[in-house]
Amino acid sequence: MSNRVANVTGTALLTDHYELTMISAAIKAERADRACVFEVFARRLPDGRRYGVVAGTGRVLEALEEFRFSDDEIAALRGVLDQPTLDWLAGYRFSGDIDGYREGELYFPGSPIMTVRGGFAECVVLETVILSILNHDSAIASAASRMVSAAAGRPIIEMGSRRTHERAAVASARAAYVAGLTATSNLEAARTYGVPSAGTAAHAFTLSFATADGSGEKAAFAAQVDALGTGTTLLVDTYDITQGVANAIGAAGPELGAVRIDSGDLGVLARQVRAQLDDLGATNTQIVVSGDLDEYAIASLRAEPVDTYGVGTSLVTGSGAPTAGMVYKLVEVDGIPVAKRSSHKESHGGAKRALRAARDTGTIVEEIIVTGAGMAGDGPVSGLGSLGVRDLQIPLVRGGRVVDDVPTLPDAREHLARGLVSLPWEGLGLSHGDPAVGTRHVSRPEK
Repeated sequence: MSNRVANVTGTALLTDHYELTMISAAIKAERADRACVFEVFARRLPDGRRYGVVAGTGRVLEALEEFRFSDDEIAALRGVLDQPTLDWLAGYRFSGDIDGYREGELYFPGSPIMTVRGGFAECVVLETVILSILNHDSAIASAASRMVSAAAGRPIIEMGSRRTHERAAVASARAAYVAGLTATSNLEAARTYGVPSAGTAAHAFTLSFATADGSGEKAAFAAQVDALGTGTTLLVDTYDITQGVANAIGAAGPELGAVRIDSGDLGVLARQVRAQLDDLGATNTQIVVSGDLDEYAIASLRAEPVDTYGVGTSLVTGSGAPTAGMVYKLVEVDGIPVAKRSSHKESHGGAKRALRAARDTGTIVEEIIVTGAGMAGDGPVSGLGSLGVRDLQIPLVRGGRVVDDVPTLPDAREHLARGLVSLPWEGLGLSHGDPAVGTRHVSRPEK
């Protein structure tokens, strides 16, 4: 076994071995092209969650466009698969259709978040890459959304890159931005997705100015201000926090942009620092807090004089729910509904269409999953009552090509902000409870 690290640029091998063994058997049985419908959904929400947020749709579409088995990938599979399967993979191009919830949409148990239509083989090979993206990004966005609600309008900066895989850090920053976070510390996310970046200094910078005669904190702050201007943020808790605040204002003057507190009892310290800043005339200097914050810690600081939060570990690990628990299941074959009946893993057979009913005020009442009502974009489904009803799925791919008007990342961010306002008020709480909105399955449009 070689210790060489492969240069991975494509997405075709971001899949499980069993996808390809199924394809091999399907080709031999002449079932590879049988018309199928697969759906992505979550049977339940993570414990304690009242809603979920769809994120990663844009990344799925990017991965689909790159999903090709090059000569290198085929060579890696030689000896594992038979030649007919290798030949099929070498020519692989997805040619089917995909509908789905738009990125930034709320979802609930049973929501058909994505529907993939095409031949059995061309659809089944996408299972792992679709699930890995949607499960990760939706988990991060769902956690981040709770943090944004807990912050009650105060900005949050994502700074979790050092607490997760280097590629997951980029995806996490993107998902957090969908959920409403203000900025990220991750520069690759800024370059790739245009997420605003932010960052100042760590304790190491202050410590690097230490001398035999003292801490060097004053000199560290002066150097940072000299390089970045008085609008910078100074980290004041490397040593004594009271002295740190005094040194910060001494270096920058009362127009200092912000001070950051990264440890200790943040609520108590924020009050003390606010009083000290005001006494020093720095009434406009803001307070940034960080240090293992999650949505509960953010909520507990709501009454304190905190201006901005920095979140890391809890965000990039989904705040206790690192996966959204979504599955990718076959629901229809040649127009025939099929469903898994295993205990606790049951599914509803047949291709579905999702609608959401809301009152005139915009408050969501329920989600309605209709079997046999056509595809997204086929026109309205009538006979579902007097409430306002909208289609949840939109066309994403037609004939193997991504449609031209897929919502952008800023679109997703704005859509989620509007969606959160439409939740019943109890849905935004951090307490345990049932999903904020119920889901109703009907086999055909109601009369």
